[in-house]
Amino acid sequence: MTRPRLTAAAAIVLALCSSLFSQQLPDPVATFSILGYDPKTGEVGGAVQSRVFAVGNGVIWAEADVGVVATQAIVDVSYGPKGLALLRAGMTPAAIVRALLDSDPDPGYRGQPWPKAGRQFAVMDAKGNYAAHTGPEATAWAGNKGGQFCTAQGNILAGEAVVNDMVTAFESTEGHLSLRLLAALEAGQKAGGDKRGMQSAAMLIVKKNGGVWLNNDTVLRLQVDEASQSDPIKELRRLVEYWNTRQRPRR
Repeated sequence: MTRPRLTAAAAIVLALCSSLFSQQLPDPVATFSILGYDPKTGEVGGAVQSRVFAVGNGVIWAEADVGVVATQAIVDVSYGPKGLALLRAGMTPAAIVRALLDSDPDPGYRGQPWPKAGRQFAVMDAKGNYAAHTGPEATAWAGNKGGQFCTAQGNILAGEAVVNDMVTAFESTEGHLSLRLLAALEAGQKAGGDKRGMQSAAMLIVKKNGGVWLNNDTVLRLQVDEASQSDPIKELRRLVEYWNTRQRPRR
């Protein structure tokens, strides 16, 4: 191979490498979520909406008789299963928040900064006790708000009214936990929601043997993965209402 050909080949390799290294990091999981507990039924769960594809794939984690975790913003998805494991071990939500942050090595993502100072997450146990954390580098507006048996948190929001109104809606809505979680999402969106818009939504509710079929702890698991041209919360409501109309009182 002649030198000009070598030079050309090297230029192509350099260009490819440059393209790979300059790939953008994924968007932070800019979203608003709510965790909630129903003391009448013992059900615990969460719901979320975001301007990302398939937000339900990584934000809400739940286990019957254990609790529920939401992890978002400059997200470390491992906070979900780790949080459940610590709940299972008997730690309080507040202690779990501290433990997750203290044990986070802040490794970055694909060689670029992905700071744990931007993490946002919430932990709720099987009795509705909870704790939440919003890192100082989560994109504004970012924050969390607690209420009775619920905690709402979000980032890249229109403002504080989003989480405030979510808590109010959860506390004031009657009916099944799914309807209360849904009402919170609708209130958050009405207050401005995610500043970037809407794309996906999800809901997860658990209770020991609370699902259909034998040995199923999943009461409800719903995902609207792509609705950027419509309204994911509206579609989630259709699914929730359909499910609720089909329920019969358990003997």
